[in-house]
Amino acid sequence: MSNVIALTDIRRVFAMGDQEFAALKGVSFAVDAGEFVAIMGASGSGKSTCMNILGCLDLPTSGSYLLDNLDVAGMNTDQLADIRNRKLGFVFQGFNLLPRTPAVENVELPLVYAKLHAKERRQRAVVAMEQVGLAGKEMNHPSQLSGGQQQRVAIARALVNSPAVILADEPTGNLDSATSEEIMSLFTDLNRKGITIIMVTHEADVAAYAGRRITFRDGCIIGDSKG
Repeated sequence: MSNVIALTDIRRVFAMGDQEFAALKGVSFAVDAGEFVAIMGASGSGKSTCMNILGCLDLPTSGSYLLDNLDVAGMNTDQLADIRNRKLGFVFQGFNLLPRTPAVENVELPLVYAKLHAKERRQRAVVAMEQVGLAGKEMNHPSQLSGGQQQRVAIARALVNSPAVILADEPTGNLDSATSEEIMSLFTDLNRKGITIIMVTHEADVAAYAGRRITFRDGCIIGDSKG
């Protein structure tokens, strides 16, 4: 297995007035292609800061981050935006869908940024919606879909550019328990097909779906277990 992600001695320090706050204190871990990893920890543990760095939304103060063998740490803003669009798919707690836009056009968005031709965008978006069990819902607006269906649209959008990694940030946070189980079963199925997933959650029952759990406390990793 090859590493799709490799963090080495990642530190992230924030200036707060004349004080400094170390959100990450020398974090190192690697993720192989095809893994399903849950990142856990209480509020303030560093897990969200780590997720922002993994998602190329923030840069470490020091340390090395390789994403699909590309060195992210030295990239500028435009390069980070490009690698986010090509290598990563994002799933958020709040779905982040455009409310006045049909589901299929929401799914197409990463391909618009990638400047794909309209016909190919639509074909790939329709396939992605089929992958998440939403065939026939392409022209529905988000308001016409349940919370679980809206999250499926978000997952299809994350899949549509064939990313190296899907990053899911509290993906069941806005869903009831039955719908949460459906969404986690979908993630499990996608992972069985070889898709690499890294998920932030504070819920142990959600983390249990992942094959590996990394636990943060006070900016450090205190646990990394499989099974």
